[in-house]
Amino acid sequence: MRKIGAPGEPELAVGAVSDGATTHWTVNRDVAASFGLSDADVRARGARELAEIERRRALWLGERPRVGFAGKTVVVVDDGVATGATMRVALQAARAGGAKRIVLALPVAPADTLAELSVHADETICLAAPRPFHAVGAHYGAFPQLSDADVAKILAGFPPPRR
Repeated sequence: MRKIGAPGEPELAVGAVSDGATTHWTVNRDVAASFGLSDADVRARGARELAEIERRRALWLGERPRVGFAGKTVVVVDDGVATGATMRVALQAARAGGAKRIVLALPVAPADTLAELSVHADETICLAAPRPFHAVGAHYGAFPQLSDADVAKILAGFPPPRR
């Protein structure tokens, strides 16, 4: 899944996209409209994000096969959500992939976004829904970005999934 950032504000989601057998999209129409972007404009920006998903998959996972969702309990986790665009796409992809059960797990989210996302999950776990909500990173003592090398090293420590 990848956030589709707003022009000049890459952390503000105008939408999100997922890869896989079926590409899933979501557009935050209010945010997109505030930047003068149509759905087609957001999808064009999203095409670049699909390329980034594939670049990262190759770098981080190498030859590991894709793991399917069919018949499984899928726990969808993020470090927190603001607009919910990326999480919404992740939940849609899990459902469309045939997940038996979907658990949404978050440390922090705005209450309204959490309520909207919860309808797409069978269970929701969120540690905090502060009011007012300003930004995900504001709820962490440290919120560093991980490099590609960091992620690849972490993932290399785990065996490939069982089929």
